[in-house]
Amino acid sequence: MSNEWRVPSPDEILERLNEGHPRLLISQNTITDIVKNIETNELASDWHEHMRSAARELLSQEPLHYEIPDGLRLLSVSRGVLQRVYTLALVYRLDGGDRYVQRTWRELESAANFQDWNPRHFLDTAEMTHAFAIGYDWLHGVWDGGQLKTIRDSIVDKGLMPALDCYRGKEGFGWWVKSKHNWNQVCNGGVGIGALAIADELPELAGEIIQDALRSLQGAMAQFAPDGAWSEGPGYWNYATYYNVIFLAALETALRTDFGFSRAAGFSETGLFPIYLAGPTDLAFNFADCDESVGYAPQLFWLARRFDRPIYAWYEGRARVPEPLDLVWFTAAGSSPTESDLALDEYFRGAEVVSMRSAWDDGNAVFVGFKAGDNRSNHSNLDMGTFVLDASGHRWAIDLGADDYNLPGYFGSQRWTYYRLRAEGHNALVINPNEGPDQDPGASADIIRFESGEEGAFAIADLTKAYVRSARRVLRGIAMPDRRGILVQDEVETRRPSDVWWFMHTRAEIEIDDEGDDAMLTQCDAHLSARILRPSGARFEVMDAMPLPTSSNPIDQAKNEGFRKLATYLGNTTDVRIVVSLAPL
Repeated sequence: MSNEWRVPSPDEILERLNEGHPRLLISQNTITDIVKNIETNELASDWHEHMRSAARELLSQEPLHYEIPDGLRLLSVSRGVLQRVYTLALVYRLDGGDRYVQRTWRELESAANFQDWNPRHFLDTAEMTHAFAIGYDWLHGVWDGGQLKTIRDSIVDKGLMPALDCYRGKEGFGWWVKSKHNWNQVCNGGVGIGALAIADELPELAGEIIQDALRSLQGAMAQFAPDGAWSEGPGYWNYATYYNVIFLAALETALRTDFGFSRAAGFSETGLFPIYLAGPTDLAFNFADCDESVGYAPQLFWLARRFDRPIYAWYEGRARVPEPLDLVWFTAAGSSPTESDLALDEYFRGAEVVSMRSAWDDGNAVFVGFKAGDNRSNHSNLDMGTFVLDASGHRWAIDLGADDYNLPGYFGSQRWTYYRLRAEGHNALVINPNEGPDQDPGASADIIRFESGEEGAFAIADLTKAYVRSARRVLRGIAMPDRRGILVQDEVETRRPSDVWWFMHTRAEIEIDDEGDDAMLTQCDAHLSARILRPSGARFEVMDAMPLPTSSNPIDQAKNEGFRKLATYLGNTTDVRIVVSLAPL
């Protein structure tokens, strides 16, 4: 942790405050810079047109209403209001037009009349507070006194006061204050930017909120050490860092300092995490409760500027659907991984994840993501040892992603009954399967060896703790020996004669040869060879992506239609080495 990291007093916060508006993320100089980018850069110009089109579409839409369709979350409404306010307010700042102001007011007025912003699921409150802060600040000069009062009172009554009860320990739903995952950054960032919006009018309240938010944020930001990885996976990396950067960026524009928080260990490197975990298929290594879509993130532009890392700007410049903050933080000074001389392989110690690839600039390149990790991490699955594989423009070994968060006990006592969260639902080993968890939910595992060179790379994970009830020793190594394919090698020593399963999930069609040790996987006109090199006599089989007969099988979980798995079963096993070759043809 940097020596310059510190939490300021409320007085120090307030004495630095820029009392003018806008002061959250933008200033009048920022608007000038955005306009210049639009005039001189084709991508920025295209994104501006996208924002204009989105704003025009919003003009004919009705404001969002208070809805909690799953009985728990207002979150989709809060996010919808946030996106609408950002889009309409930015287009007004760039182009003018009273109709955008009027439409923004209709959205804010509707949400101001909500009974609450659902503080029991505080993400909802934080994101709505964020939306109102931007609406209040970016359009401050065009609101009349009554509108300003309505927005300000809503920020205070529905956002900051519930947050203050959380910081003071008065509400059970304030558990997030001491958390160290995405909830921390989202909640602190949302209420922090809300406090900055009204700090000149309610300084005592704002000063206490901002100090409390910074004090809480330390725990989450410490998780970026040592190398910027995020144990919740790339999807939640996006969510967490988005709000982390929002808050720090707003501190800088409102107070002219972030009090050294951006110097937290690993934070300058965190932009490499999504880059390394994205395959040439433009799909992410989606471990934990994440989907495989690559999450482009406007905060990468801010990180690129803050840390002089043009590769972050290059990556975000590939975003197909821009967000308003892509224009606010836009920079054309990007450089590709090849131009940046970025290594082909990386080991992230913060999450115990490795990625290896044959090239950066080839859509047909071979790519593998491989994890050990910690089953206790927030949003973790029982997936230690899992991997994904890209080659020939397709993803061959896949992660099925999360199931429905509203399934009974999904984040509680029934979590390990759901197929997608179990080891058998991943590209992992299963030993002596039964209805209980098929890896130890409290286990962690390290990458014990990683090497990378011009001709290839490999990583070895010690997974013994995951299978300690059945095994004395479990190692998995994945190698890319010639950067043309991979080898997956498992060394398993069990405590007694055991059933061992090897699984790989895929969308591909699978054809197994007569002898059973050679399989051909096909997607479109692309092929992948899978071959069992050891042990002699082992055979492949094709199975549905569904629980084993010995496993739990909750009725409402995902059916996984369109997926299948390549499997190998070894019975009565005590000491075995399994080696499988996977190579594109």
